[in-house]
Amino acid sequence: MKWIGERISFVDDKEKSTFVIYPSSPTWVKGLMGAWCAMWLVIGITIIWSAFTFKLSDQENIIIVIFLSFWAYYAAKVGRSYFWILWGKELIKVNEAALFYKRSVKQFGKSTPYYLENIKKIRMYQPKENSLQAVWETSPWVRGGERLEFDYLGKTIRFGRKLNEKDAKLFFNVLTKKIEERLRKNK
Repeated sequence: MKWIGERISFVDDKEKSTFVIYPSSPTWVKGLMGAWCAMWLVIGITIIWSAFTFKLSDQENIIIVIFLSFWAYYAAKVGRSYFWILWGKELIKVNEAALFYKRSVKQFGKSTPYYLENIKKIRMYQPKENSLQAVWETSPWVRGGERLEFDYLGKTIRFGRKLNEKDAKLFFNVLTKKIEERLRKNK
């Protein structure tokens, strides 16, 4: 196994090249996200318990339902980001026929094939350094921030979550080289 930068590993065989992109996960971020998720769950459980325990007016019940809808939304959003930080990874496999991409948390995720002859314009995307988008994508509760993309049958497929510019360039160079090699073998 070889490494591209700090977060990308790859294995290169004659038949396929396999890349794994791990999330950046400082320990303090995991601790803060875990504490936030635990606190958020305790708040929700307390509100649900109080809704069933106390006699509340109709207006108070409406307020609780509205609050719990927002609570559930943010519990799902931040919970998914937390699980991504703990156990997530992006898996990319390139063989003679296709590029397979899978976002995986533990072993869960769906591998999608993208046939090499239909892949167009592989490119890097890096937001401006001090832009609002760059700041938003570096926050731990956001899972996005994909740095590589390609056009595939009218869609834009993105991957390489939160890669820094150096790692994204190195990965881009290796990936495009492997795809070109596989396409030449097919011709």
